[in-house]
Amino acid sequence: MQSRRNASDLKSVLADKIAPAIEEVKAFRKQHGNTKVGEITVDMMYGGMRSMKGLVTETSVLDAEEGIRFRGYTIPECQELLPKAPGGDEPLPEGLFWLLVTGEIPTEEQVRGLSAEWADRAALPSHVVTMLNNFPSTMHPMSQFAAAIAALNTESKFAQAYSEGIHKSKYWDPTFEDSMNMIAKLPVVAATIYNNLYRDGATPCPIDPAKDWSENFCAMIEYGDPMFTELMRLYLTIHRFVLFIFCSDLFESDGN
Repeated sequence: MQSRRNASDLKSVLADKIAPAIEEVKAFRKQHGNTKVGEITVDMMYGGMRSMKGLVTETSVLDAEEGIRFRGYTIPECQELLPKAPGGDEPLPEGLFWLLVTGEIPTEEQVRGLSAEWADRAALPSHVVTMLNNFPSTMHPMSQFAAAIAALNTESKFAQAYSEGIHKSKYWDPTFEDSMNMIAKLPVVAATIYNNLYRDGATPCPIDPAKDWSENFCAMIEYGDPMFTELMRLYLTIHRFVLFIFCSDLFESDGN
């Protein structure tokens, strides 16, 4: 019950931000829609699109000198400000997800609730488990991972809502649900693949709702060293912006 309440807290915070953000984008585009933001040269295109402004984003900025910032915060600042596991020194990925989605530093209670919510959503449908267990050991782990993600389309709330004619202004709601479900299931998918390849097919241990996202992943692949768990928390926090792609359209939609 606690996890549901905290999850709705995140969704409520996001819901309160969606409408004003849409109106802000509409007004900005109306005023500046024809404004040029730069020039692109052939050298830029051949040089890996360096210095080319090609996408509006408020979630992260990657500077060639300073490095990455998440919602304006550097990695050291995130390490200092984001909630940590009891006795831990590194931030929890759940905290960075909250920051990316809302633009706000979460409380420890909010992060614990998000951990519990992801644990509650983590179970894989049987057809995905069967598929992963039937893949040959010669199949590349990332190919298996991509196949599992595609197979999870059967659980998509957005696909169902879209087929029922949901209005574009409401896309964010099932997108949020799909994002939460997908992120929750990723450690189980990865652990199943790892165990099939390197642990003689050992079934990942059940998700523990008392553990955070990273700790559950480490337990499922049978790495119990606390230092390794801390390393995974930091690693997954830094790479959290990749998973945030699932939610990136929430603020970019103009609601039409």
